[in-house]
Amino acid sequence: MIWLPDRTVDHLMAVAGWPEFTSDRYEAIEEIGRGGMGTVYSAFDSALGREVAIKIGNALPSTELQARLTREARVIATLEHPGIVPVHDFGWLADGRPFYVMKRVHGQTLGAVIETDAPPLAERLRIFERVCEAVAFAHAHGIIHRDLKPENVMVGTFGEVMVMDWGIARMRSDQSDRGPAHGGAAVAPRHGIQTNAGTVMGTPGFMPPEQSARAGEVDHRADVYALGALLFMLLTGQPPAQEAGAAGRALERSRGIPAPLKSICRCAMSESPSDRYSSTSSLAADVACFRDRQAVSVHAEGVLERTGRLIRTYQTPILLILAYIVMRALIAFFAAV
Repeated sequence: MIWLPDRTVDHLMAVAGWPEFTSDRYEAIEEIGRGGMGTVYSAFDSALGREVAIKIGNALPSTELQARLTREARVIATLEHPGIVPVHDFGWLADGRPFYVMKRVHGQTLGAVIETDAPPLAERLRIFERVCEAVAFAHAHGIIHRDLKPENVMVGTFGEVMVMDWGIARMRSDQSDRGPAHGGAAVAPRHGIQTNAGTVMGTPGFMPPEQSARAGEVDHRADVYALGALLFMLLTGQPPAQEAGAAGRALERSRGIPAPLKSICRCAMSESPSDRYSSTSSLAADVACFRDRQAVSVHAEGVLERTGRLIRTYQTPILLILAYIVMRALIAFFAAV
C-alpha cells in the first residue's frame, strides 16, 4: 500500500471536487468558503462579464442534497432585500451536483472585523442595526435564519452589511425538520451544518436553548437570541459561552459597556423565549433609542442615570441657558458696582 502525503491527498480532493459546468457561461476561479453542505467559489460570468459567487453541493448528487440546496436558493431568492445576498441563477454540474449563483460580496466577515479593526461602538451598533433590518425582513416573510453568527455576516468594503448562508433557514410552516419525539439530538459542529431530520442545526453559543432541545419547534425568537449573542460579541469582543447564564455574568463583569446595552443584550438572550424581545424590530428599536440617547424599554434607569442621559441629550440648550444665566449675572454684578 502506498501512503500519500496529506498535501497530496488534499490536492486530489480539491481537483476531484472542482466544478465542471455543462456550459461555458461560468468559469470557477478559486474556492472562497466551505461549509457542511456546500462550497463557495468565486467565478466569472461570461454572459454578463462580471464576477459572481457560486455555491455548489459538497457530496455526490442525491435527492436530499438537491432538495436542500434548491430550497436554500429559493429561500434567498424570496428575500429581495439590500441586506441579503441576491441569487442570480440555479443549475446542475456535469456530475449532477446542484449549484446556485449569487452576488460576489467583497469584504470581511463580522468576526474578522471585530478581531482586526475593532471599530468604535457607534459603528458596531450601526452594523448590528443593519443585520436586524435584514433579519426582520426575513421574519416578515415567514423565514427564520437559525444560524446567525459573525461568520454569516459580511461587511463590505463600502460599508454594506449582508446576512449570508441561509442553508438551515426554516419557514414557519415547514415541519420537515422537527426533532425526535423523545428529545434526543446531536448538536452540529461549531460552524453549523444542515443535517438529516431529527438533528439539531445551529452553532453553539449563538443557538438558543430551545433550538438544541427541539429544533423543529423554534420560532423567530430563536433569531432574536442569536442577535443578542451577536450584540454580546460586538460589545465584549468574545463569543458567548454555552453555559446557561454565562453571558449575563460576563456582562456584569465587563467594564466600559453602557448599562442600557447590557440590559438589551440580557433581554435578547433570555433563556425563555417569552422573556425575550417579541420581535427583531423591537430589539433594533431599543438599540436605536440608546444611540439617540432615549430611554430603553428593557432598562430601568435610576434618578442619576436618567439625569445624566437627559443632560447628554440636551447638552447644547443646557449650555446656552447656563451661559445666558452667567452673562445676566455678570451684567447685573457690574451694573451694581
